[in-house]
Amino acid sequence: MSKPLLFTTFFFFFLFLILCGQSHCRSITDRTSSSDLVSDGVHDHRDTSYLRLDRFSYAAESTCEQTYGFLPCTTTVLGNLFLILVYGYLMYTSATYLSNGSELLLEILGPGIVGGLFLPVLGALPDAMLILVSGLSGSRETAQSQVSVGMGLLSGSTVMLLTVIWGSCVLVGKCDIEGPAAVDGKDTKGFSLTGSGVSTDIWTSYAARIMAVSVLPFIIVQLPQLLHSDSGRHLAVLIALIVSVALLLSYCLYQVFQPWIQRRRLAYAKHKHVISGILQHFKNSAMGKLLNEDGQPNKEVIHKLFLRIDENGDGHLSASELKALIIGIRFDEIDLDKDDAVEKVMKDFDTSNNAYVDADEFFRGISRWLDEAKRVGDANEDPGFRTMKFLNDFHLRIKHEHSLLGASDQGDEVVEGVEDAKWVTFRAILMLLVGAAIAAAFADPLVDVVDNFSDATSIPTFFISFIALPLATNSSEAVSAIIFASRKKIRTASLTFSELYGAVTMNNVLCLSVFLALVYVRGLTWDFSSEVLVILIVCVVMGIFGSFRTSFPLWTSSLAFLLYPFSLALVYVLDYVFGWS
Repeated sequence: MSKPLLFTTFFFFFLFLILCGQSHCRSITDRTSSSDLVSDGVHDHRDTSYLRLDRFSYAAESTCEQTYGFLPCTTTVLGNLFLILVYGYLMYTSATYLSNGSELLLEILGPGIVGGLFLPVLGALPDAMLILVSGLSGSRETAQSQVSVGMGLLSGSTVMLLTVIWGSCVLVGKCDIEGPAAVDGKDTKGFSLTGSGVSTDIWTSYAARIMAVSVLPFIIVQLPQLLHSDSGRHLAVLIALIVSVALLLSYCLYQVFQPWIQRRRLAYAKHKHVISGILQHFKNSAMGKLLNEDGQPNKEVIHKLFLRIDENGDGHLSASELKALIIGIRFDEIDLDKDDAVEKVMKDFDTSNNAYVDADEFFRGISRWLDEAKRVGDANEDPGFRTMKFLNDFHLRIKHEHSLLGASDQGDEVVEGVEDAKWVTFRAILMLLVGAAIAAAFADPLVDVVDNFSDATSIPTFFISFIALPLATNSSEAVSAIIFASRKKIRTASLTFSELYGAVTMNNVLCLSVFLALVYVRGLTWDFSSEVLVILIVCVVMGIFGSFRTSFPLWTSSLAFLLYPFSLALVYVLDYVFGWS
């Protein structure tokens, strides 16, 4: 743990307690039995020129209640603003400790259960704690009034991540877009709206689709309002809660098994890359055309290729002869395991399972490969089979598919051996415990202060929590994402946007599950139609946008930025002009 940061945090907290201590005045007893309070230094207040404070009116106006019985509170605007900054900083510190501890733990234990199940929950912990205490405070009526803080935080976090942070990552991570993707580290086109931007891998698109699906509980809980039914609201909350928990478990399981799925997909893509490379090699070195005029495999030419590969002339191709072929082609553009490639090629050709490939098996195997290349490479658009243009198209598409899987630049995922693993593990666990403790301790005071600030300024609590609280709970994550995106690589951009989509997904399933559980258990009223609409619009628009694109030109950041003020304006118009709430 960073000692300067820890020292600064606790010093700032104790200083805050000292500065915000209660002040007192004296009650002066005189012969008139007056119960007025006067300023200190006065012993005889019969002179009416002194300022008098009526004890009962003072008590009536002071509605501030100290959290935990000792934390400071105030009814003034500036005082509550100061407290929001203090508690917000402490929640930011909590999120920072949780983030740093998670990274250390992931570095030691790797992905899987830790990276897929444990750490996403920790990342959403500050938001979940704030939502939880907003619905547990005091009586049912108090909870109903304060639960809008939780909804403001939930919608504000989602909107901020997908608009301001998403657009900022496009700006700082932009590279020149050439062809279908951005070029790593090349940024010569400045702020070209179409020629500059970022590219991501296919896994990022999957993350965007999962995020779009995660809004399903919002739709379910909103159905009674859409149908103008009051009787089914409580049941809709329960159904939405069950669906939300099911989606949470499914998402965590997906995260656990995702590294295995990625490895399988990458291995398959490499095998297709080997197929396209061998066909390209045969096309360039064939003594004739691989296809006849009618588009069928040329058996004579393929047999000549077979004889060329069969170095010992025994009429069979062995694994060593196929390996010599693959080594001779030199697949420099991918990190290829030669033995694994030979094993897969042998499996494609050796239908008799005798560890050898005869001439007929070789012909049938090449024919199947050519048929696949025709389908992928648009052979129907080929001006003539003499040109074999579809093989070039097949090779380019397989190469692009390989890059979309994030196969290039794997160095960002390489985890070196951690020195003194026990000490690093202790630091990671300590950071997580401190972060969780701070979040648990100061979530309730922050919610109370937001409520007090709303009373002092007459600003609805939703807008305060929508704007201010996400800055506290998501700032460290936002700064980390922007710094990571600034490396200007497809790989880092993919990880950055995947984390943003993942954070929103956890908001939509974990934080919403906490919120729905509070509403159901405490019998609160679900009346957040405008807020739900904003979440749906932003998640669906950005989810669809990220699902079907892997390159995002600079103009897409403008769309993301505009969605933020649009969301605020939409809630205001729907609630205070059309009276939705």
